[in-house]
Amino acid sequence: MDQIGPVSTVRAPGKFQDPLITAKGEPRASVALRSLDTLWFNTGTMCNLTCSGCYIESSPRNDRLSWLTRAEARGFLDEIINTPLPTRLIGFTGGEPFMNPDIIAMMDDALCAGLRVLVLTNAMRPMRHRQPALLALKHRHADRLTLRVSLDHYTPAGHEAERGPGSWQPTIDGLVWLAEQGFAIDVAGRRLTAEPEDQVRRGYAALFAEHGLPIDAMDPVRLMLFPDMDPTAEVPEITTACWGILHKSPDDVMCATSRMVVKRRGAARASVVACTLVPYDSRFELGDTLAQAGQPIALKHPY
Repeated sequence: MDQIGPVSTVRAPGKFQDPLITAKGEPRASVALRSLDTLWFNTGTMCNLTCSGCYIESSPRNDRLSWLTRAEARGFLDEIINTPLPTRLIGFTGGEPFMNPDIIAMMDDALCAGLRVLVLTNAMRPMRHRQPALLALKHRHADRLTLRVSLDHYTPAGHEAERGPGSWQPTIDGLVWLAEQGFAIDVAGRRLTAEPEDQVRRGYAALFAEHGLPIDAMDPVRLMLFPDMDPTAEVPEITTACWGILHKSPDDVMCATSRMVVKRRGAARASVVACTLVPYDSRFELGDTLAQAGQPIALKHPY
């Protein structure tokens, strides 16, 4: 199998292997695609940063996922429009999406198709180089375009511990520029410390107020706090009984409402995978059209 290296290094024998049965012999949980509400495009794994906690291991040298092209993305947009599918949101992730040569054209195609667009970015130099084109997109499609900026902590030290020295101020400058230009902006933070969530949100709230950023830090959508994803952690497998034990529904899981398009290095064409968390694991590759990607997803991955 083709997985991120560290994920396969510490698993107990037999875990996350059989699609139907866990290592303990219990029926494995799976998730059906209820509705394809969101389609993610992974624009490529190249990034201007090398972050210590990046689950996809993006960096200036990682081209394991190649640049997605406008023509490839357009094929999936056409499928959404012509089928038609219930998709309403197109997400662009990476790597750093603004390093992809076709990013503005792909965003424009999705917006012109009447879809909402969400772009995940670090708001640093690659985004700033696209300022005129971004302003043009905002002028035409402001009500359907959102940028979610990665800010790992509300302090420079906390953020730079993950993203490297000198990464704080360019991201703050990018956030402030987006706010000043009237873009819809959200922030993605990380739960990297033992601080209680309310303390973390208060820290971000003070930061947003200091810089005049119109983001409600108490809103879990406007400020999304993601857990640290440790590939070496020993985590339990999810059985069919867990839904009742945890008081959760399969519809709560990402792959109930979304899929992601990736272009593997050396591949002849782009393909669809179960969700944003499994870009490298070939067991979650579902075909090269959205029509092929509706099969249930067995929860056989530690993420």
